[in-house]
Amino acid sequence: MNQNDNLNMDFSQRIAIDTQSMDWQPSPAKGVWRKRLAREDAETGHATSIVKYEAGAKFASHPHPLGEEILVLSGVFSDHTGDYAQGSYIRNPEGFSHAPFSKQGCELLVKLHQFQATDTQQLRIDTLHAPWQQGYSEGAGEPLQVMPLHQHLTESTALVFWPAGSQFKRHRHFGGEEIYIIKGEFIDELGRYRQGSWLRNPHLSEHNPYVEQDTLIWVKVGHL
Repeated sequence: MNQNDNLNMDFSQRIAIDTQSMDWQPSPAKGVWRKRLAREDAETGHATSIVKYEAGAKFASHPHPLGEEILVLSGVFSDHTGDYAQGSYIRNPEGFSHAPFSKQGCELLVKLHQFQATDTQQLRIDTLHAPWQQGYSEGAGEPLQVMPLHQHLTESTALVFWPAGSQFKRHRHFGGEEIYIIKGEFIDELGRYRQGSWLRNPHLSEHNPYVEQDTLIWVKVGHL
C-alpha cells in the first residue's frame, strides 16, 4: 500500500487489527516508529497509530490541529509539561504545541486530528493511581470496574477492567465504539482479541463481549 493512501477511513466498516503482528514503519522523526491503524492522506490529518520512541528519540516542535490524544502503553513519554509514565492518559487540544521526546523509550496509542471543534479540555491523568468505579455486572461474576477519562457531548472515553469470567449483555453501539486491549484477551462472537488488538465497531453495530481472564481495555464510544 502506498503510505499516502487512506487507510481504514470508512467508519461504516468494522475493523479488528492485531497490532502485535504488524511491522514498525518509520515516522518523519529519527528513532520514532509507528504502526498505522487508520489514516488520512495528509501527514497532519486524522490518524490512529501505535507509536514507539527509541531511547533518546524526539520530535521537533509542532502543533495539533483538532487535538492529540495519547495513552502511554510502556516507558516514559515527555514534553515541556512533564514526564508521563506507563498508564498516563493525555489530551492536548487544538492550539497546543510541543516538542515531545523520550529519554528511556516508550510506546503509545496516539489519536490525532479527532477532537470535536468545541472540545478544548486539556487532560493529564495517571490511570495507575486514579480511582475506579463499579460498573455493570451480569451473572455470577464480579462486576466490571470503570475509570472515566473524558466526556464531551456524545463522546465518552474510559478504561474498563473485566475480571476473569465477566460478560456484558448484548448491546448496540450508538455512535460507534473503539477498543484497544491493554492487557488480557477480549472476546465476542466475532473473534478473540489478544493484548495489543485494536477494534473499531461502526454506528449501530452489536456484539455480546466477555472475557475468560482478567482483561483491561481502553474504550471510546459515541464518536464515529
